[in-house]
Amino acid sequence: MDPITLLTVVVLAVFVGFEVVSKVTSKLHTPLMSGANAIHGIILVGAIIVAGQASDPWLLSIALLAVVLATANLVGGFVVTDRMLEMFGSRKPARPRAGKGGEGR
Repeated sequence: MDPITLLTVVVLAVFVGFEVVSKVTSKLHTPLMSGANAIHGIILVGAIIVAGQASDPWLLSIALLAVVLATANLVGGFVVTDRMLEMFGSRKPARPRAGKGGEGR
């Protein structure tokens, strides 16, 4: 494909992705992040395969950049998902303070 076609595909993918994600309700963000983490894992494996088979230094640098960015995206997705799931967890009861209220008499 020529560069103009590739650029057009990337721009349209960014636009469609933004529109889809912006319409998701807050209740569905955690499942969406879980699905996105799976996709980023597949992207990371693909980037590692491309980096392993690259013979041109320019292609190797682009593939290694893809590996770094996919790794950052994958780790960030898991961190965000973990923080979101903590919001739905049960709250721990507060421990009573020792030495107050006539305890130990």
